[in-house]
Amino acid sequence: MLRYLILQSLLLTFTSLSVVAQEHPPLAGMDIFALEWVSEPKISPDGKQVVYVRNGMDIMTDQRQSRLWLVNSDGSGHEKLTSADVDESGPVWSPDGSRIAFIRDTEHGSEIFVVWVGSGKISRLTQLDRSPRGLSWSPDGNHIAFSMLMPEKPPVLVKAPEKPKDAEWAEEPRITTRVKYETDGSGYIEPGFNHFFIVPAEGGTARQVTAGEFHHQGQPQWSADGRALIFTANRKPDWELNYVNSEIYRLALDSGEIVALTDRNGPDWNPVVSPSGEQIAYLGFDDKVQAYQVDRLYLMNVDGSNKREIPIDLDRSVSGLAWSSQGDGIYFQFDHHGNSKINFTRLNGKTSQVGENLGGESIGRPYGEGSFTVSNKGEIAYTFSTPYHPAELAIISRGNSTARLITGLNTDLLPFRSLGQVQEIWYKSSIDGRDIQGWVVTPPGYTPGQQYPLIVENHGGPIANYGDRFSAEIQLYAAAGYVVFYPNPRGSTSYGEEFGNLLFHNYPGEDYQDVMDGVDVLIKAGYTSEDSLYVTGGSAGGIMTAWIIGKNNRFEAAVVAKPVMNWISKTLVADNYFMYANYRYPGQPWENPEDYLKFSPVSLVGNIQTPTMVMVGTADMRTPLSEAKQLYGALKIRGIDTALVEIPGAYHSIVNRPSQMMTKVDHVLAWFEKYRH
Repeated sequence: MLRYLILQSLLLTFTSLSVVAQEHPPLAGMDIFALEWVSEPKISPDGKQVVYVRNGMDIMTDQRQSRLWLVNSDGSGHEKLTSADVDESGPVWSPDGSRIAFIRDTEHGSEIFVVWVGSGKISRLTQLDRSPRGLSWSPDGNHIAFSMLMPEKPPVLVKAPEKPKDAEWAEEPRITTRVKYETDGSGYIEPGFNHFFIVPAEGGTARQVTAGEFHHQGQPQWSADGRALIFTANRKPDWELNYVNSEIYRLALDSGEIVALTDRNGPDWNPVVSPSGEQIAYLGFDDKVQAYQVDRLYLMNVDGSNKREIPIDLDRSVSGLAWSSQGDGIYFQFDHHGNSKINFTRLNGKTSQVGENLGGESIGRPYGEGSFTVSNKGEIAYTFSTPYHPAELAIISRGNSTARLITGLNTDLLPFRSLGQVQEIWYKSSIDGRDIQGWVVTPPGYTPGQQYPLIVENHGGPIANYGDRFSAEIQLYAAAGYVVFYPNPRGSTSYGEEFGNLLFHNYPGEDYQDVMDGVDVLIKAGYTSEDSLYVTGGSAGGIMTAWIIGKNNRFEAAVVAKPVMNWISKTLVADNYFMYANYRYPGQPWENPEDYLKFSPVSLVGNIQTPTMVMVGTADMRTPLSEAKQLYGALKIRGIDTALVEIPGAYHSIVNRPSQMMTKVDHVLAWFEKYRH
């Protein structure tokens, strides 16, 4: 198999193979286990090699798995970095490119390992009590900084009496006094605080360098002289409830003194030290208390002086900062109209695009996840995706904007499947004439002019976006003979701050009409008919789906996945319960119950006539099980055909395991087929 493929030829291959009419079967549920994708690409300082995380599915354990692979920048020498068959992640090159530090799962927890690239020899550096995160090499390559939880004993309110010998009593109660004490995806948070540590790169004892009842997380940055760490945190007394705020700090390693380099009401984060060590680029904004604000690019001297915004003239949130080796500019990524791009800006704000189609790490639905890194010579390695394949590894050489794909992880599967064709559409909002974007996916073997049943797939967030990226779930819907429509209504990101902020104190609102306007456009274009409409979505997409069927009876059936039905109960129960007041609706629920109920889909359940399946994970902490049950219970009482599908043990990501993705899609299709004409 050729591992070095010119971008254009590979794209043509994927595209042409996806339109072969029934020569190959469509994508099937079991194919999910065969999908692979790239994440965390890290190019070597000299630009000659890339280490990345190769992700896939284990059919026997029904789990996702991650292994580190190494490949030359010309696509040759593609091989597994280590011989261990365990999860590995977080690779970082040493400054001289001779070693790669990474995190590996062991039977006793995660540890830091180092591999010498030339010899292939591997050494474990640590024996830690908890899992490390955010590895960062010192400039001289002699030390590695990282973050780790330092546990603390939970509070005790009473001393239990001593139980008799061999007695079997109930477990003692779990006491918490923290604002954030659980998180969706992992459950109850072990008491304690995350702190930074430094360990010798040749192994030894990790030394804790921060203290106090504050969290120090993320990847710390080293000063150019190696005598300080630059990092993001919130070390203010009200940090628990002032969750939007964060500052950039400097920690002097010799004295332990921590100095705040920023101080404003809003987040300052993602500091990146310039090659000269004299400046720090970072992200942030002044918090205006609204639904959506774009992260802007700033620059300051290493001592915190001379703060200024780099005038890139781009009304989009930027992220993933990386300095050029000359220190004359900064690379960053952003989403624009559902496509993730890489740009380079001079310090005066003169900006140019250097890459696009970044993403493909979200396998289920077409969200914008992806990352890139830059070598000292200006080569860029990044995750590249189209609607026809998940993330592959792409290289952009300095001075050449043509990307080269150097992996083909899915060429053993996708060329032998007929995929649905994905087409971008734009249409006018009937509310205010705004341009609204969406995508239409036609089933394999689609015949223009023939009408098909239509599935509307609403995205989550709602401050998020769908785009021209691979989606296994949507392809499986298309494979079942449906046209699929996924829109980016107002409130979606990648269209600017004003567009995203249209949901401020107005959600759900006119975004509902944006979705329905798209449906009307597709009916008029002949894709479908009024009596063949179906609707689904998860999280905020579940909210929108419940809102839609509460507003009209146009759909034959609906599947509402992991919804919020009641903003009062959601806000006071979910793992992020403290994050909604004022940013979503004015005041706390008890201060403004009218607005919270006004925008709750439960207020519309008396109107619903649509047969509705309700789906949720039993361990969901973001939109708790009780929210889904409110819709199910109301529909049962009203005599509306309904079913409650509970995914055992699943958190908010009910498709995290491969079999869960299959069962979600299968249940959605089974419910729609029940009402398909």
